[in-house]
Amino acid sequence: MKVAIIYTSKTGNTEELVFVLRDLFLRKKIEVCLFRVEQFPLQDLPAFDAVIIGTYTWRDGEIPVEMLALYRAFETADVKHIVTGVVGTGDSCYPHFCGAVDGFRDMLYVQSHLSATLKIEVALQSKDYERCRGFVDKLWKSLNK
Repeated sequence: MKVAIIYTSKTGNTEELVFVLRDLFLRKKIEVCLFRVEQFPLQDLPAFDAVIIGTYTWRDGEIPVEMLALYRAFETADVKHIVTGVVGTGDSCYPHFCGAVDGFRDMLYVQSHLSATLKIEVALQSKDYERCRGFVDKLWKSLNK
């Protein structure tokens, strides 16, 4: 089973989140390849069984520019078989809290087998770890159907 977590992080909050998710997958004996988005070979996207996208939200709900090539790759590649999830961090003081997560979610729902989403207020808090476990459990169940 090939699982990738592809992410970008501006302040380190999203990076911390994806590292926690990676560790939770490893506890389930699922090997995960972790990529910063600029290091991910887009042509390899269809080779994965599952892809988790981790992103912060830019400005007023926008997908960060460095994530746009990945977004387009999902729109154009044959990825219907891929189980996907999207996670992100954001600040609810903005009108479109974690808008980049919503943007990816809507596209992945059409292009792939979207399993789960997770939005974190700014940075991980102790209460968020149970939500992270729930996210991983949902993906795990989708992979084993």
